[in-house]
Amino acid sequence: MLVRAARGSDAAEIAAIWNVFVRETAVTFTTDEKTAAGIAADISARGAGFQVAELGGAVVGFATYSAFRGGPGYGRTKEHSVMLSAEARGMGVGRALMEALIGAARAEGVHSLFAGVSGENPDGVAFHRALGFEERVRLPEVGFKFGRWMDLVLMQKFL
Repeated sequence: MLVRAARGSDAAEIAAIWNVFVRETAVTFTTDEKTAAGIAADISARGAGFQVAELGGAVVGFATYSAFRGGPGYGRTKEHSVMLSAEARGMGVGRALMEALIGAARAEGVHSLFAGVSGENPDGVAFHRALGFEERVRLPEVGFKFGRWMDLVLMQKFL
């Protein structure tokens, strides 16, 4: 496995992974599919704040962070996403991606990372807890997808 900073040329593979979650799961509340062009722009803007994992030369997962909230007062707090293809799960890929992302965040002077985890994703909560994230709040019925309301679990890790 190779974990590295994402490149614009990875955007289509990242979109393919991300859009499975958009279409088929409650892991993300969005219903708007990602485009390769939009992801390429994010990669360009985020630099080391956008990491990918490769297996056999193919991108099988990614982790990235972006602003937690707007405004300069929140500049050292970021919210992240981490997603893996089905074949990459259970192999330590997610942990490796998060370790790389946390290293990039520390180098950028980030003070804390937030994870917004769907209440319907107990594996995501357990994954983040194992990485040292602590549950800060559970917001009931703030997400709506697949015709139902879902809770959002906000988890935080100080760097």
